[in-house]
Amino acid sequence: MYLEIVSPEATLFQGEVEAISVPGVQGSFQVLNHHAAIVSTLVKGEAKIQGEMEIAEAFQSHFNQKGNETFLMLSNGGTLEMSDNKVILLVD
Repeated sequence: MYLEIVSPEATLFQGEVEAISVPGVQGSFQVLNHHAAIVSTLVKGEAKIQGEMEIAEAFQSHFNQKGNETFLMLSNGGTLEMSDNKVILLVD
């Protein structure tokens, strides 16, 4: 699935990933390929992204990579939208 991570300052990442796990308001959940359409508000926590990610040097401070998993701190929460196998993650 295609993932786009957008902050107020810039687009932090765009590319294909295998899965993303996020802290939703009603509990954590995971989005995989061909997931049903969803829009969810996220709370403060950590998003875990599975798949190979090439992150621009200017944005590497936002991410922590451990093997095939990448972690992104959601210090103020955010919003996730999944539609047509594309995830848009809006972060503060």
